[in-house]
Amino acid sequence: MSVSAFRRAATAAAVATGIVLISATGAAAHVGVSSPDAAAGGFGKLVFRVPSESDTAKTESVTVTLPSDTPFRFVSTKAIPGWTAETRTEKLDEPVTGDGFEITEAVTEVTWTAEPGSALNPHEFQEFEMSVGSFPEGVDQMSFPTVQTYSDGEVANWNQPTVEGEEEPEKPAPVLDLTEAAGGAGGAGAAAAAADATPASAPAGTTEGSDGVARMLGGAGLALGLLALVGVALTRGRRT
Repeated sequence: MSVSAFRRAATAAAVATGIVLISATGAAAHVGVSSPDAAAGGFGKLVFRVPSESDTAKTESVTVTLPSDTPFRFVSTKAIPGWTAETRTEKLDEPVTGDGFEITEAVTEVTWTAEPGSALNPHEFQEFEMSVGSFPEGVDQMSFPTVQTYSDGEVANWNQPTVEGEEEPEKPAPVLDLTEAAGGAGGAGAAAAAADATPASAPAGTTEGSDGVARMLGGAGLALGLLALVGVALTRGRRT
């Protein structure tokens, strides 16, 4: 392999790697929701991961809209140093039966606001957590439209639906996939289990994107490693 051919191959690989990295960054930049223990009919924790995408402005507030057609009967937020959380409770248009109770009003929004000096800097991220229950049965997914407000007045609305088989929208709403309740846990039993559980150090059940990003980055690293080996071999051959 000649030096010029190797250089052409290296340039092509570098361009391809750059495309991979750009794609990975774009996929990872979306607001996402995950849960270590969400199951239909049970109680669990929601984790909203919010990246600050602006190059110059800071994220000052985040508002998450909760489903009103399948409302949660219990909602509580986890304290975050430097941020205050406020919930908005509304009367439902029609009562909903859940956990054996008739729900006439429910928390429909949760807003986290940064205190002075605590706003999220550019290219940082924060995780906002809440404990909710119970998750509805007979529902495979739950959507949580989110509004992100920056210090320069820009507002990012993460509310576009993702349709299977179609290209992902620019600002998709965070979507959580639900699993079946393990061992029939639900209702009051699930609530007690959630209260006694120790919070997970790394949230599981992350929405799609993280696994794809890892694979793309792994492929890019492998390509660069092979090119490095070829370069070493070429250099030794020329010296010989």
